[in-house]
Amino acid sequence: MTEYRAHFDAEIDFVNGGGLRADGFRLDIPSADTNDAEIAVLLVRHLGLALVGRVALSNLQVVEEPHRGSRGMADTGAAGHAASAAPGAERGELVDLSHTIRAGLVTYPGIPAPTVTPHLTREASREHYAPGIEFAIDLITMAGNTGTYLDSPYHRYAKGGDLASLSLETLVGLPAEVFHLTDVASRGIPAEVFFDRELAGTAVLLHTDWSRHFGAPEYAHGAPFLTEAGARHLVGAGVGLVGIDSLNIDDTESGGTRPAHSILLAAGVHVVEHLTGLDRLPARGARFTAVPPRVEGFGTFPVRAFAELPVR
Repeated sequence: MTEYRAHFDAEIDFVNGGGLRADGFRLDIPSADTNDAEIAVLLVRHLGLALVGRVALSNLQVVEEPHRGSRGMADTGAAGHAASAAPGAERGELVDLSHTIRAGLVTYPGIPAPTVTPHLTREASREHYAPGIEFAIDLITMAGNTGTYLDSPYHRYAKGGDLASLSLETLVGLPAEVFHLTDVASRGIPAEVFFDRELAGTAVLLHTDWSRHFGAPEYAHGAPFLTEAGARHLVGAGVGLVGIDSLNIDDTESGGTRPAHSILLAAGVHVVEHLTGLDRLPARGARFTAVPPRVEGFGTFPVRAFAELPVR
């Protein structure tokens, strides 16, 4: 079987500053038609790099040459993730990743805050039950985009799947790949950040620490977001869900374009926005759950998002 290697110069920049330069680098590649973008991914994995912001190749040549054992060629897929715990097994710590919903909460500027009113007060209920028995039944009025919520395809596309159509297998116990991006230099999260990991079937969680502003005016301006290229890479990688602890998965200051929503939801990738507490999660090893109610003809609803940490 003919084997090929790529010869090239490379410049690598990191989202939190600094960079690497390589002259005359040689790398095993799977075929003669492997393109620049695929070689960039292989290079990042071979070097074991994280938080990559840009990879630029130059003077590229593909030559017929025996492989020398470069890392990153094997596709381990989701099989490398830990299996679900067996019945009776010890459970890891549960970390709540949701904001508390309360009357008057402003999640996103311009979207109505929830209101909570009584339908049946405890006092009024006493006449319906035996002595000493009372209940409270309340009404909550709120937009689907309240607190920490999940977007289904119907949120963006009229013919997309609604909340009632979502499979629990795509919402519960997903292997969590957490990207800690609190020191990045720009608002937009690029595709290159994700090159160092296999992400098929995972929940990709973007920890920007923007949730520290939740409920304050600062939350609405200058928020981090996922770039269009980043969204396309994640869809190509086969992720199941993308979550962010920011105002929106998209740049809300870009004049109304929503490429991340459009790309992810068109591919059936769930989106969870306004997460919190992601600083408590390891880069990998936790399992993520975010389940909305089963509502027909509805695209977005609050979730109780949480992660189960690995058992120590």
